[in-house]
Amino acid sequence: MRDRLMALAQETRKAMAIMQRASGSLRVTAIRNMASGLRDGAARILAANQLDMRRAKQHGLSVAMLDRLALDTTRVDAIAEGLDTIAALPDPVGRILARTERPNGLMIERVSVPLGVIGIIYESRPNVTADAAAICIRAANGVILRGGSESARTSRAIVEIVRAGLDRAGLPAGAVSMVPDQDRRWVGEMLAGAGGEIDVVVPRGGRGLVERVQRDARVPVIGHLEGLCHVYVHTDARLQMACEIVVNAKLRRTGICGAAETLLIDANWPTEHSQALLAALRNAGCALRGCERTCALDANASLAQQEDWTTEYLAPILSVRIVDGLDAALAHITTYGSGHTDCIITDDEQAAARFIQDQDSAIVMHNASTQFADGGEFGMGAEIGISTGRIHARGPVGAAELTSYKHVVRGGGQIRS
Repeated sequence: MRDRLMALAQETRKAMAIMQRASGSLRVTAIRNMASGLRDGAARILAANQLDMRRAKQHGLSVAMLDRLALDTTRVDAIAEGLDTIAALPDPVGRILARTERPNGLMIERVSVPLGVIGIIYESRPNVTADAAAICIRAANGVILRGGSESARTSRAIVEIVRAGLDRAGLPAGAVSMVPDQDRRWVGEMLAGAGGEIDVVVPRGGRGLVERVQRDARVPVIGHLEGLCHVYVHTDARLQMACEIVVNAKLRRTGICGAAETLLIDANWPTEHSQALLAALRNAGCALRGCERTCALDANASLAQQEDWTTEYLAPILSVRIVDGLDAALAHITTYGSGHTDCIITDDEQAAARFIQDQDSAIVMHNASTQFADGGEFGMGAEIGISTGRIHARGPVGAAELTSYKHVVRGGGQIRS
């Protein structure tokens, strides 16, 4: 298996080298071909997805995982639109990031370059197959995909379309590869780096997958932990805005990493406002697990246990705590949060500025639903994950985040004394 992966990675690297010498416009053409191929091949993709869904239900996949796996014509079209957006982005390769002229006349430039061959390991998200391929190609990287067994048929149908799009553009289809089967040993071999042929690994999935990748990888990792997202309702929040944002943040789609999992309500917010917000959540179908003060406000809330504050439910369940001011809200998020996305709702600009400055998360929001934590909503077209790390990429990882840089030094015959 190790030799097979190394051969696959070497083929991907050779294809990537050809692609890097091609023009950026040719890569754009390839991605637009992929988008049109997805639309034209929607029936084939959906037929494969139905088989995956049937198998997933037989194996008792959770509601959240089923939601991530399921495709319909609207979702396929949304994936294709995301690819069109990626194609329309400025070329992330060859950008001059900085330029300095030294006293001796040397001109030094920092220029963006592709990261290399990227291994992407993900679970039951067939959209990641298309998104990852397009993002990697836009930045002239090669990519090796290892999707979850739940989405195997759907992902392979998408990969065939993606590779055909590259071929029609005159670029090597081998720039996008997928491991040949669902044997779990492929994951270990990818984490080992395929003899130096894989440059970076990106995990996209639950805590178990991400922790394994971060623990076992012998190559750099761009990863995230779960989306333990918080919404803090400050004392100067408007009731209608708070209700609309919190209900959307929790319930629009409960199975995505940007879904809110904990609600913090300022103790000085009017009691009737807190009760109205909790009622709005319950009426929308959300179960509440609250602290003692929350349960005193809403008799229908069940008493939260300690593990509730660190649980990513990915379901219509929300933890609720009444907190004594902004400092207590920040302390709670620091203690229990995952550094993904956290939000404050307030009309107090000073409180918002303090929250934005002091809350060290990849994405910090003011008066907006956490469901906007998404590369498409950030204008990236798509992303291959929300990185909660602090090195290289942070937040939505799009094409520009899949580049590194090199220094180019231009002289006129200078020598060093």
